[in-house]
Amino acid sequence: MRTARRVCLLTLLLALAQLALLARGQEEEPGAESLAEEESDDEDDDEVDDSEVKEENGVLVLNDANFDTFVEGQDTVLLEFYAPWCGHCKQFAPEYEKIAKTLKENDPPIPVAKIDATAASAVSSRFDVGGYPTIKILKKGQPVDYDGSRTEAEIVAKVKEVSQPGWTPPPEATLVLTKDNFDETVNEADIILVEFYAPWCGHCKQLAPEYEKAAKELSKRTPPIPLAKVDATAETDLAKRFDVSGYPTLKIFRKGKAFDYNGPREKYGIVDYMIEQAGPPSKQIQAVKQVQEFIKDGDDVIIIGVFRGDQDPAYQLYQDAANNLREDYKFHHTFSNEISNFLKVDPGKLVVMQPEKFQSKYEPKMRVLAIEESTEAAAVEEHVVKNALPLVGHRKTSNDAKRYRKKPLVVVYYMVDFSFDYRVATQYWRNKVLEVAKDFPEYAFAIADEEDYSTEIKDLGLIDSGEDVNAAIFDEGGKKYAMEPEEFDSDVLREFVLAFKKGKLKPIVKSQPIPKNNKGPVKIVVGKTFDSVVLDPSSDVLIELYAPWCGHCKKLEPVYLELGKKYKNQKNLVIAKMDATANDITNDSYKAEGFPTIYFAPSNKKNNPIKFEGGERDLEHLSRFVEEHATKLSRTKEEL
Repeated sequence: MRTARRVCLLTLLLALAQLALLARGQEEEPGAESLAEEESDDEDDDEVDDSEVKEENGVLVLNDANFDTFVEGQDTVLLEFYAPWCGHCKQFAPEYEKIAKTLKENDPPIPVAKIDATAASAVSSRFDVGGYPTIKILKKGQPVDYDGSRTEAEIVAKVKEVSQPGWTPPPEATLVLTKDNFDETVNEADIILVEFYAPWCGHCKQLAPEYEKAAKELSKRTPPIPLAKVDATAETDLAKRFDVSGYPTLKIFRKGKAFDYNGPREKYGIVDYMIEQAGPPSKQIQAVKQVQEFIKDGDDVIIIGVFRGDQDPAYQLYQDAANNLREDYKFHHTFSNEISNFLKVDPGKLVVMQPEKFQSKYEPKMRVLAIEESTEAAAVEEHVVKNALPLVGHRKTSNDAKRYRKKPLVVVYYMVDFSFDYRVATQYWRNKVLEVAKDFPEYAFAIADEEDYSTEIKDLGLIDSGEDVNAAIFDEGGKKYAMEPEEFDSDVLREFVLAFKKGKLKPIVKSQPIPKNNKGPVKIVVGKTFDSVVLDPSSDVLIELYAPWCGHCKKLEPVYLELGKKYKNQKNLVIAKMDATANDITNDSYKAEGFPTIYFAPSNKKNNPIKFEGGERDLEHLSRFVEEHATKLSRTKEEL
């Protein structure tokens, strides 16, 4: 009985305890809700209202949400676009706060603001912010670039100048050319740089501020070097006249004659390049010792024009030719009788010769062209280009594209080093190549350092050949052939060249596997199918050369897929792409000069593809490009 009573008592106590806990829970619940509500209220209080303009140490903080509202109606505003991680921005911050304080005391006060360009992407994009910090002055909503030093005194002075009621922006330093003033302007200029642009072109918009800054800088020189621009979409005749196929296209004009611009596209690069271009294309030499040093220690072709004086007609013609080739070669001239006697040539002669290290018994020491009144600049240029390479030259990564254009090209790879300790060994193998090169004048021959060209050797399958000397041949169409690993000698190289000449060699092609299923709207091309797809004469082909890691390529992918779908019913038009990092491009007319690179290969001009340049990589512009150049569309071109 006692046991039963105890059990009942325990049961009762447990029941009472549960009721107490339940009651406590019900009492606490309202409190918990109140606390939750209080926390919620606190969170609401902590939420940032992006549209509110806040102030930090006297500097206003603007963003995408409040920018337009704040600047509306303001006469003048100073803006700094910064990045939180930027060291220059952090260094500039105290100075900027001083500027804000000074301009706040101005009568009337001038607002000073900052924008985190990494967060306010819309505003930053609108003002073409490309670096940090970027300072701009907003005058009645229109941006004024600031290019001065980042000091309080200079910035405040500029802002106060712009804030004056009668202030107007200075005229552009860049000249605007049309068909009405183009010829007069370029024909009278000793040198002028002209940009052919399209208003919608993103690259042109990016270049514009740098180009204008360069124009201002070069206008201050004595004599000034003018920069000009042509809207190629409005001045179509001018664009066609100078073969403008992409935007922006820049050309240098000297007294009306056009030359390609191959320089940088930012302010200081443009300035330095144009100053160099404005100088004479040929440097004067006055002492025999200089020529002797060229011959003994030189590493490149020696080009010397010998003349009576700077009024010699032959000298003027030589300068014109040198201007055309100044990007590729170093030109020299002399009026010295002593040098003329040393070279054993009379005035009015152009001498092209090789430094001592590249001379051989199989070729003349110098090649001479007489420049007469009837000689044309083209003949001078031809003489230089034809004789610029020795029988067996030194192929380098710096001169490869410019010098070794002649194909077939036979390249022999080993440790090439012309320094004192290794010169004998380098020349030993080069002499072996010379013995073969003399018998094949229709081919170009070169030696190349195996470390400089390790990637090329790997692509040839020769990286693990086990031989100290390897060889390859590159033909006119872009195909390459590797010599089977064997102990190198003149006879071995000769057999290899003869086998190539007789068509007995198989080309080496780096290629991914050929896709088994390739019926999608965008055809996949690999190294082994490049010729059969891209060079197929029965079809027009748009080929994108891409890299898997390229951000621009990834962004283009959905657009390119839509393009493929748009033309999927065109039997004679192929939209294709190829990973140019994993596959060889087997035709030299197609080069991946950055990613993505896009070419249109018309059915009737496979060796002259048209490169897509300048336009936006969207469906509209790509479609326009395709339909402009298509030769095989089977129906009426679609309206864009």
